[in-house]
Amino acid sequence: MTPRALPSWQRSCFDMFFLRQVISAAVAAAFFAPALAVEPAERQFEALARLPEANLKALPGQEIEVDIDLIASSGFTVDVAGERAAVRYRMAFNQIAEGWSWQPLADPAVDDYYRYKFLPLQSVAVERGTYEHEDKIGVPQQMKVSWRYDYFLAFENLYDFYPRVVDDDAGFAADLPAGVAGHLGMRAKARLSEPVLSESTTFWKATYGKPTDFTLKKRYLVGVLEEVSFVDLENGSVLCTIRPGHDDCVGR
Repeated sequence: MTPRALPSWQRSCFDMFFLRQVISAAVAAAFFAPALAVEPAERQFEALARLPEANLKALPGQEIEVDIDLIASSGFTVDVAGERAAVRYRMAFNQIAEGWSWQPLADPAVDDYYRYKFLPLQSVAVERGTYEHEDKIGVPQQMKVSWRYDYFLAFENLYDFYPRVVDDDAGFAADLPAGVAGHLGMRAKARLSEPVLSESTTFWKATYGKPTDFTLKKRYLVGVLEEVSFVDLENGSVLCTIRPGHDDCVGR
């Protein structure tokens, strides 16, 4: 019997089992194989989104593992001096400006206006064809339809890792061998927390000057950050790991 032919309650159990298998496989693959084996954020999000709401609510506490998109991380730098590399991932501007993250009554002396922080995980662009439209009178055009899905890890416990300070350089740092500078990656582990998933949509209508309908979907995996690791993308080894209360990350 296929999952579609199962009664609804059995389909829910199947979906829950499938998700746990996906997450467990990703964690196991990351342990036994190179760093690139971690399940992409897109697949993890979609597996969660397919679950019935009741099963989704049962997931807080489930561990996930995700790769951080360093190309989309403007605050990431590597400075090589001799045989060592000073690696820094700045978090000062990685704040989620969504309604569910906004704390308008926050005292800026002791708290942030945006409760949740983010780590970028993946971007997926999808082209959805064209249509004819006359934005400028008498000038019909072919308008493109483009969508982009941006995936993030959202978490609110950043200051478990370092004190809250007014410093644009604040974030995750490591002292690593210079030889890994050209093939360095980052990975995060978190435990899912309510609401587990969040999503927002922004749409820009095509115009004569910019003939593209553009839809941006921001998709968040919501959790409690447990650790951030720097990894060697060539062999998958973990170079060093930062955990709450330990802001040092020195690799051999």
